[in-house]
Amino acid sequence: MVNALATRVARSAHAADSSTVTLAGFHAWLDERRRADASKVERIPFAAMRGWGFEPVTGNLVHDSGRFFSVEGLNVTMPGRPVETWTQPILRQPEIGILGIIAKEFDGVLHFLMQAKMEPGNCNGLQLSPTVQATRSNYTRVHRGAAVPYVEYFQRPGRYRTLADVRQSEQGCWFYRKRNRNIIIEVDEDVEVLDGFHWLTLRQLHQLLVVEDLVNMDSRSVLACLPFPFQGCATGDAGPQAAPVGTELLSWITEARTRYEPHAERIPLNRVRHWQRSGDRISHENGGFFSVIAVDVQAGGREVRSWSQPMIEPHGTGLSAFLTRRVDGVLQALVHARVEPGYTDVLELAPTVQCTPENYTRLPAAARPPLLDHVLGAPPERVLFDSVLSEEGGRFYHARNRYLVLDADPALREDDLGPDHRWIPVPELLGLIRHSHYLNVEARTLIACLQSVDAPATPR
Repeated sequence: MVNALATRVARSAHAADSSTVTLAGFHAWLDERRRADASKVERIPFAAMRGWGFEPVTGNLVHDSGRFFSVEGLNVTMPGRPVETWTQPILRQPEIGILGIIAKEFDGVLHFLMQAKMEPGNCNGLQLSPTVQATRSNYTRVHRGAAVPYVEYFQRPGRYRTLADVRQSEQGCWFYRKRNRNIIIEVDEDVEVLDGFHWLTLRQLHQLLVVEDLVNMDSRSVLACLPFPFQGCATGDAGPQAAPVGTELLSWITEARTRYEPHAERIPLNRVRHWQRSGDRISHENGGFFSVIAVDVQAGGREVRSWSQPMIEPHGTGLSAFLTRRVDGVLQALVHARVEPGYTDVLELAPTVQCTPENYTRLPAAARPPLLDHVLGAPPERVLFDSVLSEEGGRFYHARNRYLVLDADPALREDDLGPDHRWIPVPELLGLIRHSHYLNVEARTLIACLQSVDAPATPR
């Protein structure tokens, strides 16, 4: 029997325009929003930040309220790796935020309520965010600003139909055990569309994914959790959207988590080695990786109109790529069991290749990802998706990754893969996404990108 929700998702994935909204109308609306946006972000010295300061004993960079987040130090040991020990600054934000999208059916087609949201780290001002994208400090109004619009829908989700609801991690190289609730609810009641919000079909969102720096990281993460019927995952026009996760796959993940014994210990920021603090940045002595900087923000359309904060500024554009293939008609992706110091449970499944290529000029040759050259050397005819997309703009300043989906070279053999790489059917990955700490945020973005290139057959 065809899954009813999968059929409805598939219908939305084919609705390029609807009676509610056209893509041309959305672009005109967004252009108008951007012209009206008077937000300003200015890099400032640490001493000029309002409400933030370095603790005298630890050197940690903290907010006066003790809330929001802090910049601390991390001491990392990874036995057997090309670089076995290091220290670094890291963001610690123990509270769990809400990343929520409201869905509603118009004329038989699911639409999703999205927000054109300014974040201080966005390279282009407004980007398309979930209906609600808020930390606990924000939606409990620690900042004493206005209430977060629509947050009440996600504080009583039992009133509505839940399409997805799972806590997911974020970047384990920059965040220490960061998690957010990724949730999609469907409502039947009328929803007032506030200024800065817009309904879109899933197909329209997929089309917008190819636009550089438009659909933000949090939107991509939530959309990846949507039960999506990939081609070939079952019989029927829109078959079951996720396959049961096999014992063999779970055993492989458990074995990998057991094989590695990373140790990440929080330390005072003033004890990190090989990092230098100046008046306006904390950076590595070799100039690589990232810096911690400070910004002052003047923002329209936000709960608070002005503030200052620290941010992480990556050095270089990252690369995240999935190699894919079809076996007996079922789409598979080559994943990497990736260890990062900020993960809660040792490792998570990551893209085939995930790195910032420039960093490897400063690291031992053995640290270079084994399939990086395979990805960079792929001919154009094997490229299924290619777009540069921004990462989370609330904590990262102009952080961007090139996201690639590639048809794997048939000459790539199983013998070419190490023990940390494995081909996994995409329906099983969707099964894993329903649980926490299995797919990292870069892999979830690529799952959303895969949706845009592997839509199911048009449902009847």
